[in-house]
Amino acid sequence: MASGLAENVKNYRRAAGMSQEGLAEAADLSLATVRKVEQGGDVRMETLYAIARALDVPTSALFATEAPRPVIGDEANRRYLVELRQALMPPVGLTAPLTDAGHVEELSALRRATADAHALYRADRYDSVAKRLPGLLRSAEAAVEALEGEEKQGAMTARCHALLLAGKYLTQVRQYDMAYFALAEAIRLAREAGQTLTAATGVLGMCWLLLRQDRFDESEQLAARTAAEVEPRMSDAGTAHLAVWGELWLKVASATIRNNRPDEAREARRLAGVAASAMDREDADFPAHWGGFGPVTAELKAIEDLSLMGDARAVLRRADDGLLDNKALRNLGKPTAVNWDRHRLDVAKAHVTLKQHQDAMTVLMSVRRTSGEWIKHQPMARYVMQDLLKTRKRTLTQDMRDLAAHLSIVG
Repeated sequence: MASGLAENVKNYRRAAGMSQEGLAEAADLSLATVRKVEQGGDVRMETLYAIARALDVPTSALFATEAPRPVIGDEANRRYLVELRQALMPPVGLTAPLTDAGHVEELSALRRATADAHALYRADRYDSVAKRLPGLLRSAEAAVEALEGEEKQGAMTARCHALLLAGKYLTQVRQYDMAYFALAEAIRLAREAGQTLTAATGVLGMCWLLLRQDRFDESEQLAARTAAEVEPRMSDAGTAHLAVWGELWLKVASATIRNNRPDEAREARRLAGVAASAMDREDADFPAHWGGFGPVTAELKAIEDLSLMGDARAVLRRADDGLLDNKALRNLGKPTAVNWDRHRLDVAKAHVTLKQHQDAMTVLMSVRRTSGEWIKHQPMARYVMQDLLKTRKRTLTQDMRDLAAHLSIVG
């Protein structure tokens, strides 16, 4: 049975006066892929983007509300996250939430604990982060309840930072409902404490979450509105302020390019570039701002647009040139591991598109060596590997078989 999305694609195609063959040619897809879409088959977001571009409609116009498919095989994740869920989302009764009171820590200890947990996150040690977050959240909440005056304000900030880290971690591992709760609470606390930039950092996390859920219009609108509210004065803005503002424009660009609005994406990239140029160097000072930002990161995200548009040769031309050559990286500083690894997946995808399988494997294996846990949570890594396995004519190498197993690709 065709889905609502399939019907939307069919209706837009007919309105454009296109046959399935014509849409396939305009979108640079196979006829089999277009037929699969119109028959309700599972397709990747990049396929929907290509179809939207060919039909000259926003990608989000193709989406449809339908009953979700059964969730199968999530039992282990539910068990793994019980303690974190209890700390973050306790049962609520008629009088108060049912919580286990945490130990009231010194504010300096809470700040160190959050910094240590974020260092583990950046080091790809997700198990350790999951184990530390419940106690950190409980201690921060206990401090808010127990302290008064300026100390209470400090405790609210500490809890806000712990919630931002929880939202960051949970979005990364695709536990979106829990991530939303953590980020919404962090934004509320920061606004209550009058900390506008910290609240904007939470908004950045929320925009990332919305992008992960293909909610392009909402992500764009939220990021653009917040960017307007926190726009800095370039002559005297601090690094954190510039980074928050620049990252917000990156989110606008990411949302609009995926939603087939290239003109808006170009303008957003330009504004992000203004912030990046004013910074001179990369900066990754969480929780002062969400992720790494600077001239290199802005360039990585511009290349991501080329990847999404299917221009593999342009991706490879810019992958090690200009702001990404070794001299520039030494002068400007390296981007965060997450931003760099995401870029390298774009490079691997470009190699696969051009049938350069060994080059793609070299890139993928490098990412696995440095970020083995991170890559397991990346659908794009699985897509790239699946495409490599489909298009390779020769016998698979041992590295290919090992990486496919690491990414849980079967068959």
